Amino acid sequence: MHGIAVTLLAQDKERLTVLQGRLESTQMGRNVFSHAGFPSGPTDPVLRQIQDVRTEVVLVDLDPENTRLAIRAIELIHNNTEDIVVFAVGPMTDPAVIVSAMRAGAREYLERNATSEGMVEALTRFSASRSKSRAASGRARVFTVTNAKGGSGATTVAVNTAIALEELHGGVLLVDFAPLGHAALHLNARPAFGITDAMQNLHRLDISLLQGLLTSYKGGLQFLAGPADPSGTVPTAAELSRLFDLLVSQFRYVIVDCSNRMDQTARLLADLSNTVLLVAQTDVVSLWSAGRMRAFFEEGGSRDRVRLVDINKVASVMDYEG
Repeated sequence: MHGIAVTLLAQDKERLTVLQGRLESTQMGRNVFSHAGFPSGPTDPVLRQIQDVRTEVVLVDLDPENTRLAIRAIELIHNNTEDIVVFAVGPMTDPAVIVSAMRAGAREYLERNATSEGMVEALTRFSASRSKSRAASGRARVFTVTNAKGGSGATTVAVNTAIALEELHGGVLLVDFAPLGHAALHLNARPAFGITDAMQNLHRLDISLLQGLLTSYKGGLQFLAGPADPSGTVPTAAELSRLFDLLVSQFRYVIVDCSNRMDQTARLLADLSNTVLLVAQTDVVSLWSAGRMRAFFEEGGSRDRVRLVDINKVASVMDYEG
């Protein structure tokens, strides 16, 4: 079962029920353990149980009438577990409580009575940071390729980058996230399934199902095709995070063709990537568009990840090599 493994801790069962509802509505996390009460010391069995169920995130509820116990629990979890992140869920009215929770070790502080939107954003940030840490330790690196304007050659760069990495290292997946998939034409492939099928079956997507949706290209490259017709479907942040959580665990490199997108999906894909390759030509219109595209991505969480690619130089290298 996929999804972020989440433990819920609160002082009473009523609050656990509320947290459970918010977590389920995100469609990102799965509740692996719930407990009414907080660990009292480093040897408390609750700490062991949190680790035994392989918790990734602990949501700690802060009762406004008594925040001390919850903050102490955050500190205990932070100091006595490994690779577990703590989200504090408490009132926003007392800055001292927020500061204390963050100092105790909470990575995120969420409004206690808010909707699930804030939790979705926090879990998305966690998923993105986890993907990057996996990549840094030898797991999948994600490159998103996009264009400054139509016809710049982003799909050409994405396809050839994927083929080159497969020849050099292996374990490469090419994903076509363009509104109308063209990568299949570049590969001369006729995929039976693709990204639309993956998103529609995300609730049950595992490695076995994913393999059935992929198209194999010569040399071992795996390809998740884009839509053959403009679908207009816009995946949510939670859906993209769940998909990429699976992809980065199965491949060494994930190359995303994001041609002709300048929407929230493009920004979310950039946030989930290690590097964004912005393909442009050296004419005034392309460079003008590239500047605004770069600003668009950097307004999200992709600052310092965007790299400008001159397609004319890429084409010259490709012509020279064969």
